[in-house]
Amino acid sequence: MKEFLSVLFIFSCLFGNAQDTTAVYKKRVLESTEVDFLASYYSQDGNNASVTGGIGTEELTDVTPTITISMPLNADDVLTIDAGISAYTSASSSNVDPFDASGASGGVGEGDNLSGNINPANNVEGSPWVASSGASAMDVWGNTTITYSHSSDDRNKIWSANASVSAEYDYFSIGFGGAYSYLFNQKNTEIGIRGNVFLDTWSPKYPTELDSYLQANGDLTSGFFQGITIWDQNGIATDPIGTNPWSPVQGFDLIKDKGRNTFSLSLSFSQILSKNAQLSIFSDLVYQQGWLANPMQRVYFGDRENYYIGNPDSIANYTSSSNTNVFQLADDFERLPDTRIKTPIGARLNYFVNENISVRTYYRYYFDDWGMTSHTVSLEVPVKLGTKFTLYPSYRYYTQTAIDYFAPYEENLSTQEFYTSDYDLSAFDAHQYGFGIRYTDIFTKFKLFDFGLKSIDIRYQQYDRSTGLNAGIITGGFKFVLD
Repeated sequence: MKEFLSVLFIFSCLFGNAQDTTAVYKKRVLESTEVDFLASYYSQDGNNASVTGGIGTEELTDVTPTITISMPLNADDVLTIDAGISAYTSASSSNVDPFDASGASGGVGEGDNLSGNINPANNVEGSPWVASSGASAMDVWGNTTITYSHSSDDRNKIWSANASVSAEYDYFSIGFGGAYSYLFNQKNTEIGIRGNVFLDTWSPKYPTELDSYLQANGDLTSGFFQGITIWDQNGIATDPIGTNPWSPVQGFDLIKDKGRNTFSLSLSFSQILSKNAQLSIFSDLVYQQGWLANPMQRVYFGDRENYYIGNPDSIANYTSSSNTNVFQLADDFERLPDTRIKTPIGARLNYFVNENISVRTYYRYYFDDWGMTSHTVSLEVPVKLGTKFTLYPSYRYYTQTAIDYFAPYEENLSTQEFYTSDYDLSAFDAHQYGFGIRYTDIFTKFKLFDFGLKSIDIRYQQYDRSTGLNAGIITGGFKFVLD
């Protein structure tokens, strides 16, 4: 999913072909200020929600407006500011607290006081197939990135530095980095290096029953659990002070290390092969360290008894969407290693068939030390219709293997050190079909204040995953240039 929303962050660098024909004139890297207004609407649905242990609704919608401003500071330097928000509603995330039908208690997080959330006996329901109205049902993510770039007099050397900050209700992130590119062979060859660091801090949100269990010190007769009947797999009421009541795995506790750091290094090589063809090769090395699991995501074990809150008559249909009023108590939340090394290697080949048609191809191979490998292949064929319109049909195929720690609902074991039922980390194939249209006006006839409209982009992409998740995203962009 994160892959879809990456369309929101677009950075454009225009490399001028400087000519040393005079001592007083040098072509500017960016002639005038450019402003991009971008927006997207994303919608998905599926049946493998990670918050509810690998089953349940994955319904989600997201609206993302973004603005990118590129300003020439002088002939050589450009400052770019990229700011955007992402406002989403998620049926899956809402079920961090599936028992909140009224929105009174919201998503439960560390330090929340549950003493006032007393529920009458047999009056609490929930379902992985029904969205709750808790606070985690919707949120806004915000990001701002500032990039400064400098080009040498001959435009053969470009370096840049960037800093970013982003925040969501359960994490805060700061980032910084830099890049350097060198062009030679009459600008037919380019090599580049880029490095980035992201320092994230969790503000953890936990499944209601797990957090409540700790706050009640395991007492199923107080706090959130007071007056609530807990049922076993056979629909029989359990004794909260008996010999075999529900409890999370032994040793369950809240997150101590709330940091998550990401360090990345990228190398690239680009070569113009002929007047019609260009080849680019890239390789990345990404190292992550800290709490890399998501504390909102439940895990259910196949070697432990099952316990429920809600209507016991619905237990037999728990994994069916017909279940609307019973919820299974978690055995634990997702746990994964505290380090991860990711390595993607890929290439792009662009070929200009003629002045109206070009072909853009892309391939990437990915592997990491969690056991995942993947292949990505994509094809886009821009077709010009006259001087102003361009069509962009595209296709992308993606396939990946599961990480070593993934298992579906109730197939992980409590004896394992690491476990997840997040289907983003499972084995699957995916097809993505897209179509777009661009309008370009090089004379910027339409004016908005002192800005002329340079281009309009509208695109739609349909994404279908073999696990049953389906999604669609429509994006629009307007580029203005200061006259």
